[in-house]
Amino acid sequence: MADFDKDGHVDITAGWFIWHGPDFIRRTEFTTAPDNAAGPSRTPYDPARGYSDYFLTYAHDFTGDGASDILVFGFPGEAALLFVNPQGREGHWEKHAIFDVADGESPDLVDLTGDGRPELLVHSSDARKAPEAQGKGGGQLGFVEIDWANPTGKGRFRPITPRSPENDAKYFRYTHGYGAGDVNGDGRVDILTKDGWFEQPADITTDSLWSFHPGPFGPAGGRGGAHMHVYDVNGDGRNDVVTSYDAHGYGLGWFEQKADGTFTEHRIVGSAPAENPQGVSFSQLHAVRMADIDGDGLSDIVTGKRRWAHGSSGDAEPNAPPVLYWFRLERDGKGGATFVPHLIDADSGVGTQVTVGDLDGDKRPDIIVANKRGVFAFTQE
Repeated sequence: MADFDKDGHVDITAGWFIWHGPDFIRRTEFTTAPDNAAGPSRTPYDPARGYSDYFLTYAHDFTGDGASDILVFGFPGEAALLFVNPQGREGHWEKHAIFDVADGESPDLVDLTGDGRPELLVHSSDARKAPEAQGKGGGQLGFVEIDWANPTGKGRFRPITPRSPENDAKYFRYTHGYGAGDVNGDGRVDILTKDGWFEQPADITTDSLWSFHPGPFGPAGGRGGAHMHVYDVNGDGRNDVVTSYDAHGYGLGWFEQKADGTFTEHRIVGSAPAENPQGVSFSQLHAVRMADIDGDGLSDIVTGKRRWAHGSSGDAEPNAPPVLYWFRLERDGKGGATFVPHLIDADSGVGTQVTVGDLDGDKRPDIIVANKRGVFAFTQE
């Protein structure tokens, strides 16, 4: 969400469209539709069987001209595309591939270096396109620095893990679970996976391997969830980790960091209602965000069910109601914390992304989602 046309109202983008605020009735195209006018060019788009070319979309003024541009992470493993806002000029927006092989199912736009400007939180297996690298492994975790002197040019990939056949199997185009945050409180942003976290060194002017600290953040050997978040859940001064466990299965929890740096799991949602104190259970938590929904100064969780992630007959309970929830953080003042679920809607869910922000200017956070069910805006009363 952003005020793309600079008329004072926040707009919504999903797919190749912009819905213009404040009523979101008028819709325009910022780029051409994919082949077959519906979604990825490789096959005609069918939500029961196919996929979109627009997995995740972020708004940011990349060019520094005061207008929000659009960053699209398409089908995993494809290029990250930047669409430059023409600021009222007619026609489609200029398109630039700023990173060629954007792997993973939960890429993000995050300030990792602390310079006040975002990087692409994405990993890559670009070696598969280089014949001389075959057999040496290509899957590497890392992030992409934008050349702010030439923001429409190619970004620089900053690997934090080595190339190896083992990493090629671990970090590939469909890897689940990725996040960033200052885990150890040293003022530097670290990178998280389902298996643990990588500590950002004091000097990252040159490429180097980041030290790994095991978690795991979820079931051992699990598939991994969606976006991972770092936040002091219980208020003890140490940052904890919030994540879903399996983007195509079940599980949501927070992992409490102890004084010795180890983590203790606190499950919020499991595979059965009995695993949640409030009796809530749903699958396919493929998008997770944290935001202060109720204005009490504490960050809450927004997530839900991604319907038909792998079609109408794939994964767990594919045709169950696609629910959208927020979980209110409540601290007990004694080092404990609980996330209390509140149902927002039962016929929308999340996609591979859920976005929180103020749509209508009333200073209360609203929510937008886009998925195989449609495009939805929820304004908070």
